[in-house]
Amino acid sequence: MALIKELQGLLGAAHVLTGGDVARYAGDWTGVYTAQPLAVVRPADTAQVAAVLRLASRHGVAVVPVAGLTGLVGGAMTKGGLMLSVERLNRIREIRPDSRIAIVEAGVVLSRLHEAAEAQGLYFPLWFGARGSAMIGGVLSTNAGGSNVLRYGSTRALCLGLEVVLADGRVLNLMSELHKDNSGYDLKDLFIGAEGTLGVITAAVMKLVPAPRAHATATLALDSLPQALVLLNRLQAACGGMVEAFEYMPASYMRQLQAVRPDVGLPFASIPEVTLLVELAATARRDCEALADGSLPIVTLLQQVLAAMLAEGLLQDAVVAQSEAQRRAMWQRRELAAEITFARKPAIDTDVALPLDKVVAFFDLIHARLPVLDAGADTLSVAHLGDGNIHFTVFPSRKDAALKDAVISAVEDVVQDLGGSFSAEHGVGLSKLPSMARRKDAVALAVMAQIKAALDPDNRMNPGKVIPA
Repeated sequence: MALIKELQGLLGAAHVLTGGDVARYAGDWTGVYTAQPLAVVRPADTAQVAAVLRLASRHGVAVVPVAGLTGLVGGAMTKGGLMLSVERLNRIREIRPDSRIAIVEAGVVLSRLHEAAEAQGLYFPLWFGARGSAMIGGVLSTNAGGSNVLRYGSTRALCLGLEVVLADGRVLNLMSELHKDNSGYDLKDLFIGAEGTLGVITAAVMKLVPAPRAHATATLALDSLPQALVLLNRLQAACGGMVEAFEYMPASYMRQLQAVRPDVGLPFASIPEVTLLVELAATARRDCEALADGSLPIVTLLQQVLAAMLAEGLLQDAVVAQSEAQRRAMWQRRELAAEITFARKPAIDTDVALPLDKVVAFFDLIHARLPVLDAGADTLSVAHLGDGNIHFTVFPSRKDAALKDAVISAVEDVVQDLGGSFSAEHGVGLSKLPSMARRKDAVALAVMAQIKAALDPDNRMNPGKVIPA
């Protein structure tokens, strides 16, 4: 109670939530994990964050940073700790069009940054379904990916600088606007993807890019997955790297979509083995300005590549969006992935990354192993195919903790044998701690523990996440 009173004196009673007022912070998006915080605090600026951490340090209380609560791995859960919400650190401090950067606070919602950049003729190229609630602090803390990693990289690649409050309340100013800086260790990258275990990210310098003037978007039907990589490489060669998204939806995904959201409709009369969503984006006028016949060069280019592959028999069918409404309808089918995945229970969800030329082998190997573990299991996959990130979900025939662990271990076995990673873009949190213990290089784990001990010697920053005990 002494800590609560001090926090109320610091932040005001309205921003120190206890009892029933913490309910909206107590669960993650999946509903798997439930938090029981001592309180939820909502500081308004970096100075207040630092003061909260100093108080928590003095009282020996754990602190768990909270952003949009769109995570899928239990990374923002606590029992008895303080949840520190960054929602009031929500200022876009500056958009600098000439240098193409945005200086933003951790509580800025991703879609709001999209809108602010668009108003300046620019684009923040981090794009995924939860963009209307995910916050900058959260996407940095998990090194979020999304649909545009193929062209622009993950969140880490889009960040130039950070402001971080350490466990003892010191403010670490890494707010560099430089593209080159070889003055020692790149400390910024320690905190990106650390899930709040090393400190609280309060602000960042993010890269912007020119806003696309035109898109060419298509939904494709293929007989088999190996043809997809041929198509991607041809598109990249033909358009000079303008492919922004290359999304994979197999027949199992489209059947589940049809069952859960029949209102959305399907792109083809029958469901093919492989459905791809492909999008190109252009900024140069030569690619974007309509010709005398009304056609757009970037759309014509996509149609020409697809026509050649249809003639070769590498494609079954293709639908090219002719309007923004058609483009949005295509994207809606892909962005419903989380909804249709978690509509079916029980579900064993994995998030893996593989070398591009090993994706086909992954599916062949894991589908051969699963029937041995559970003859009645069903699967559903969706993938950012252009960067090798697969969201592979198993629907087991029964809810059984031992079976779940065996399935996840089998996925890990296949991924490891193919040179991949068991964690691609969702983070580690609580759910992937066993995987970290089984699969992460032992020396890497030891170094991570040493870094954690150096920056947070009392283990108060989001304890129990990322690094297995």
